[in-house]
Amino acid sequence: MLEGKKIILGITGSIAAYKAAYLVRALRKKGAEVQVVMTPAAKEFITPVTLSPLSGRPVVSEFFSANDGVWHSHVDLGLWADAMLVAPATASTIGKMANGIADNMLITTYLSMKCPVFVAPAMDLDMYRHPSTQHNLQLLTSYGNHIIEPASGELASGLEGKGRMQEPDAIVATLERFFQQAASLNGKTILITAGPTYEKIDPVRFIGNYSSGKMAFALARSCAARGARVELVSGPVSLSTPQGDIHRTDVESAAQMHEACEKIFPDCQAAILCAAVADFRPAACADSKIKREKGGMTLTLEPTTDIAASLGEAKRPGQVLVGFALETDNEAANAQAKLEKKHLDFIVLNSLQDPGAGFRTDTNKVTVISRQGAQAYPLKSKAAVAEDIVDCLTTYLR
Repeated sequence: MLEGKKIILGITGSIAAYKAAYLVRALRKKGAEVQVVMTPAAKEFITPVTLSPLSGRPVVSEFFSANDGVWHSHVDLGLWADAMLVAPATASTIGKMANGIADNMLITTYLSMKCPVFVAPAMDLDMYRHPSTQHNLQLLTSYGNHIIEPASGELASGLEGKGRMQEPDAIVATLERFFQQAASLNGKTILITAGPTYEKIDPVRFIGNYSSGKMAFALARSCAARGARVELVSGPVSLSTPQGDIHRTDVESAAQMHEACEKIFPDCQAAILCAAVADFRPAACADSKIKREKGGMTLTLEPTTDIAASLGEAKRPGQVLVGFALETDNEAANAQAKLEKKHLDFIVLNSLQDPGAGFRTDTNKVTVISRQGAQAYPLKSKAAVAEDIVDCLTTYLR
């Protein structure tokens, strides 16, 4: 899967930098082209003289090379690469990547990347566990980067714990799996609904919910990264459309979302209904702002169209329909009932009882329920949860 792939290997100032020599050789043996980009601190641990012959290319470390008068363009590197791998990645470099501190060639190259980025942390266990490091790793994941979790074992400090950079063969295997997955949805069109819906009471008020759209946008990013064309139908959110082959349709109400989905779904191989669609809307919307009056106000509500049930009735053999269930009680039983009633292939259950899951968070904890059983996943970033859900989807689309 790495034959002909162009890989930028970023090396930072860690004792684990010596493993970069083995990593370059392993990538080259798989047929990849490797361009090494080093931080100044990395050269204290391993030299460009070692890495250049192994990679077959001059090592890039500075913006301008005084020896040969060459200007190294981070923009050109961003256009050239199929993937960027930062290994080893120190706490300092991870912090700079997460916060856009572009003070060296490696960080400016990272900020110019249009391809997937993989980060292999290497540091002492207390540095790795520190809240700032964990926060920065979460930020990188939320940007769509892939974190290659460090291993546990003996560290350079003499302590035992998590923080060792993964071995080169394991890192190469991670890249191979990624490129294999990247083609798993080629030729498929996936409908994804996102965010809340707003149901108007009058021109300035509405019934809505707390959905941010983060989970659905992570799903859109994951599907697009695997080669799918994504039709993203989004309620009102403040998120930018992820990169990739993603066509976005913005809607406001449940009726508008239903209309868009009815139009798009027939040309799709699958739909992931992640939006938090209002179950009810005002029976009438006032033409002008309703004024405060003495006493109370009665608001009559009527049900909205059930988009999942509508698409479930209309789906053809071979089409896959995925639903979401956010529950506060009897979670599994309610989700199972929705699965059957709405003709879903599987349903993703999350509960407001789980800390860190649900609306407006960057993490989620889900259980995937199908007719074959249930698979529970631990609390993860929404980007990682999206990968788990899309992994399940691909098994239905083979």
